[in-house]
Amino acid sequence: MNTLVGDIGGTKTILAIALTKNGQYRIRNERTYRSGDYSNLENIISDYLKSTDPKIDKACLALAGPVSNNQARITNLPWVVDAKNLRSLLKISSVKLINDLEAIACSIPYLKTDDILILQAGLTDKQGNIAVIAPGTGLGEAYLTYDHGSYNAHPSEGAHASFSPINDLQAELLKYVQNQGFDHVSFERVCSGSLGIPNIYNFLKDSEKEIEPQWLSQKLADGSDPTPIIIETALNDSVECSICRSALELFCEILAVETGNLALKILSTGGIYIAGGIAGKIIKELKKPYFIRAMQQKGRFSEQLKAMPVKVIKNRNAGLIGAAVCEIQ
Repeated sequence: MNTLVGDIGGTKTILAIALTKNGQYRIRNERTYRSGDYSNLENIISDYLKSTDPKIDKACLALAGPVSNNQARITNLPWVVDAKNLRSLLKISSVKLINDLEAIACSIPYLKTDDILILQAGLTDKQGNIAVIAPGTGLGEAYLTYDHGSYNAHPSEGAHASFSPINDLQAELLKYVQNQGFDHVSFERVCSGSLGIPNIYNFLKDSEKEIEPQWLSQKLADGSDPTPIIIETALNDSVECSICRSALELFCEILAVETGNLALKILSTGGIYIAGGIAGKIIKELKKPYFIRAMQQKGRFSEQLKAMPVKVIKNRNAGLIGAAVCEIQ
């Protein structure tokens, strides 16, 4: 059985074919596309079919946005995806749309040891709830619950809940973003690639807490996306750039706060998994002690956070894996 699987995000779209048989899967013919270069998903799929020309029996696509009635509106793209239109394009009877974080959650029971980095060992409850949080173009959240011998994945739009500062600096950041004209400031607006990191960087610069060096000003002016420049500069030990390092540290601290929030909300005694395109790039920063400390800073419930395993998903194809196994579960 050939299943077209996809991980569709605000920055990139990954398509592949999953060969599924007897409850097993194998992914092949993987292609990556810049989402912003296309006006809709159908055009990307058409290009993919021209390059691979496989026989497709069905499709399961993971999308960065809420899914309802097999339709999805991509949160950080002007796309509406409809399974009915895709069935017509692909000439198949079955197209399933799922949330991208739901797909990552589905992948967790299938990931291998090498796909995971442990930040905090904790004590795993093998039937406990599992939390998933993923900073990428946006900020995604999901969770798994255990039922009759297996885990069920559930999507969430928790990242769009109100940002809650935990110290004076974060409170100033909230006020800064509110002054840009936003009456609601979500965690995604301060903890994501498209919005969060640029907002944090501009806050540090405009409030004169950090100085932007001239060479960095020029580099940012010449680039189309400031986020990778800020992250790469912050992680480059051979470059002295206080503003980029401060921006990344504040980003990670806020990510840690919301990771702890999610863990408490669903009581994730089965573990906390951090995924997403940014997480894989900043593992060196996530391994620093301040990240776990900020996550655990929950007053009377700090001890519960200390007992929960915290892991980073290193496999960038977790979304594809989840889309594949969603069809064979």
